[in-house]
Amino acid sequence: METLLTVIFVIVDDGYQAHGHHYLHGNPGVKPTFTDSEMLSLMPAMDILSYASERRFYAFIKANYAALFPRLIDRSQFNRRARQMRWLIEKLRQHWLEILGCTLGTHLLLDTKPVPVMSYKRAKQHSDCAGVAAYGVCASRNLKYFGFKLVILTTLDGMPVVYELVPANVDERAAAETVLEWVYACDILGDKGFIGEEWQLEQYHHHRNRIWTAQRANQARQNTPAFDQWLNSVRERIEGAFNELQNIGRNLERLLALTVEGLCTRIMVKMANHVLKVLLRRDYNIAIVSFSYVYPDPSPFSL
Repeated sequence: METLLTVIFVIVDDGYQAHGHHYLHGNPGVKPTFTDSEMLSLMPAMDILSYASERRFYAFIKANYAALFPRLIDRSQFNRRARQMRWLIEKLRQHWLEILGCTLGTHLLLDTKPVPVMSYKRAKQHSDCAGVAAYGVCASRNLKYFGFKLVILTTLDGMPVVYELVPANVDERAAAETVLEWVYACDILGDKGFIGEEWQLEQYHHHRNRIWTAQRANQARQNTPAFDQWLNSVRERIEGAFNELQNIGRNLERLLALTVEGLCTRIMVKMANHVLKVLLRRDYNIAIVSFSYVYPDPSPFSL
């Protein structure tokens, strides 16, 4: 773990030193003694270990690795600073995507995932999510929940490129528009929730994005069986990405955030950590899942 934290710090600090002044725009004031690079190293590390909460992760680092972070701030400051630096960790994620060559693809996968924030029957009026989150249904899981949808565009290798949070009651196609506006002239592969010839034509006219989905049995125009079979096999990769986000580190459906800002921070950190794991595997032969060195690396996007 000590070696892993050191390697993560080197990767983060290299990106921060190269691009941090562009991200921060020369913020005035005294620089903190606990540096931005140290903070940005610990944020994605939270989703490497199986601690359900930030409090437990902080206690683990303080008890076992104080020598690596001798100027570690107290937990309340750590939480506030993590929320303040969420945009910086997102900029680093985008930088890592460029290093991995994931920003050049024109074939992308599209899907949504439920992100509950509170019990379905619990009173919501005093929650920070009141008026922002909404009641929704996930048909594939027969799940009713209160919270958000996480909308993701990934590469064909399952690497998240663009993502967004929308209220849970937003229609699938309207949710998709929040991420489709960030790509141009791409072939987008989705499920039946994105069916609609008029809507698909509208997306093509706006950003030249072509939407491909399986067809319902009662539609006049049908795909060939070979295309549907290929589409189903490829779409399993985005399910794999969701599975990684769900089951490694803090559970995506139990992020325990008390505020919308805190929830957004934790999702940004999970997304950054997902890219960082692939970078560690490709460039350092470190497999996060098994906490081991792997030689040789069989796949550049394998976790």
